[in-house]
Amino acid sequence: MKVVFMKRNIDFGEKARNRERRKQVKQQMAPCKFLRTMKVTHKLLFALCPMLVLGFIYYSSGKLQLHLWGYKSLVAVRPLVSLKSAQAKALPTVTTESTMVDIVSKGKVVDSAFDNQGFLLTLDAKLPVELVHQYGNLSTGACKPGYAAAKMAAIFPKFVKPAPMFLDRNFKRLAKVNNYLPPFGLKTQERVIDTILTATKIFGLSPVLDRLSCKRCIIVGNGGILANKSLGSRIDEYDIVVRLNQAPVKGYTRDVGTKTTMRITYPEGAFQNKSHYEKDSLFVFMAFKPVDFKWLRNMIFREKLKGTEGFWKSVAQNVPKEPSEMRILNPYFIQEAAFQFIGLPMNNGLMGKGNIPTLGTVAITMALHNCDEVAVAGFGYDMNTPNAPLHYYETVQMSAIKESWTHNIVKEKEFLQKLVKANIITDLTNGI
Repeated sequence: MKVVFMKRNIDFGEKARNRERRKQVKQQMAPCKFLRTMKVTHKLLFALCPMLVLGFIYYSSGKLQLHLWGYKSLVAVRPLVSLKSAQAKALPTVTTESTMVDIVSKGKVVDSAFDNQGFLLTLDAKLPVELVHQYGNLSTGACKPGYAAAKMAAIFPKFVKPAPMFLDRNFKRLAKVNNYLPPFGLKTQERVIDTILTATKIFGLSPVLDRLSCKRCIIVGNGGILANKSLGSRIDEYDIVVRLNQAPVKGYTRDVGTKTTMRITYPEGAFQNKSHYEKDSLFVFMAFKPVDFKWLRNMIFREKLKGTEGFWKSVAQNVPKEPSEMRILNPYFIQEAAFQFIGLPMNNGLMGKGNIPTLGTVAITMALHNCDEVAVAGFGYDMNTPNAPLHYYETVQMSAIKESWTHNIVKEKEFLQKLVKANIITDLTNGI
């Protein structure tokens, strides 16, 4: 019995020692177990993080999209205000954030109340409710400050007024044109443009016109529809009269007026006869290709033109204007007219078939940004009368326009008709 008792004591002692060793092993292994747990947690976090990020982007994508193409989030509210009168049935009247996101998506208005370009589908000459108080009580004939831009924004919510008429010494800050090659921008031409602007020195219209608190502008087109309309005196009543290319005044004043504030042109469209240039008018240059800027530099510095390679027809060898009378039209108006207003193909930002707006439409686009009231005369191509005169000053027939590969006359006319129908521009010759 004594031996057995001693053996049991030995067994109990061994068990106690084993328990103590197991306890020590557990304590030693605890950090390792903690690390294994941490590794599993890290793996879960790495798996969850991308999902959380994607979820946040999806949730907030609507808000981010409001800032595309110069957007401010408040811009999206405009159509909702105007639609209470024009499109009350087409859209809900609740101006929630989700409604605004539906209206503006990826820089384009996509709601069913708007067309593919972002214009209201239903247009009329009535003033939107928010503009009635501002313009409805003005006396007949009074100039309406900011009218063209306000009406434009009412039917095209993406429209933002600030856009300088001409380039100045700060042109390199204009991001929307410095990323495009001519004609839609200035890329690769910065040095020659800087040289030109150093010589011209003046970048506005004139001290008198720049001081006007309300400017009435008229763009005089070259269409044959101007002939025998006797609109000359009415055209001369406008503060700013814009003419295009080689359309003459002398000999046609009864129909086209005598006043010329500026003449917008490019090398192939400029007068080659010095006597045709009007006194006290600005020579406003628009470039279609890089060589055009070199031509303008030659004209400003009275340098002999070295060949005519790169031009599609003969160009003027001399422009009888002082550098202070020359301006460079902001190419943003070409870009906006083509891609935003008309919906022409971008073609990677390069000039191509059917993606260049006519000079007249570019001039109208410029006026929408810089004039308070805008009128046109001599616009409209009637393709149903191919034998009608294309221009008021020559016998070329309407059928010749079909030979143009650069313009899309049908789509351009659709845009101009929107402006007329909404009473944003006044068409004196009713050709649009």
